[in-house]
Amino acid sequence: MMVGVTTHSPTYRLVVLDVDSTLIENEVIELLAARAGSLELVSEVTARAMRGELDFAQSLRERVSTLSGLTVDDIAAVRAQVTVTAGVPELIYGVHAAGGHVGVVSGGFHEVLDSLADELCLDFWRANRLEILDGRLTGRVDGPIVDGQAKADALREWAAMLGVPLSETIAIGDGANDLGMMEIAGLSIAFDAKPVVAEKADVALHERDLSVVLELMGLR
Repeated sequence: MMVGVTTHSPTYRLVVLDVDSTLIENEVIELLAARAGSLELVSEVTARAMRGELDFAQSLRERVSTLSGLTVDDIAAVRAQVTVTAGVPELIYGVHAAGGHVGVVSGGFHEVLDSLADELCLDFWRANRLEILDGRLTGRVDGPIVDGQAKADALREWAAMLGVPLSETIAIGDGANDLGMMEIAGLSIAFDAKPVVAEKADVALHERDLSVVLELMGLR
């Protein structure tokens, strides 16, 4: 079901998606937390952060701290659990066939996203990095945190790199930390999103099938 659908005349040449619960069906940090024995705490904090009740960077540090001691083998096991959302391959193929590009920007982690991005033939991707020493997670994030502002910055950067005006970009997300990139995109799509996101988006999709975005782009 699509809410707020109108006819959009621009040709959209860059599509940028959130990852957890958008590009994929999972919340990777919750899969990791299940292996660390901290799932209940992490799930609660994740939900509050996605509703915009907590500062994302602070909440991420709090959640990652509970993962200390997990191994690189745990990360590999979690990667094997990840399920790509219905319609993602079709969306990427359709955008590429029309000469466009697809990027993802994630509050999750490169350690899980990198191999997935290669498999899906994504053009751009950006995520947080887990600090790993001697094959084990330290419970800290390595480098700057990808928060809402970083997501908006990534969309701007990729659009500028491609010579694509922001009016010809699409941002797709489900949580409060996606609002920044959605506000600057030419078309913002809330995907099975939290109420605060659905209310502010140009279009709200409630069916978990991302190939529907091709209709909004006039590609099918």
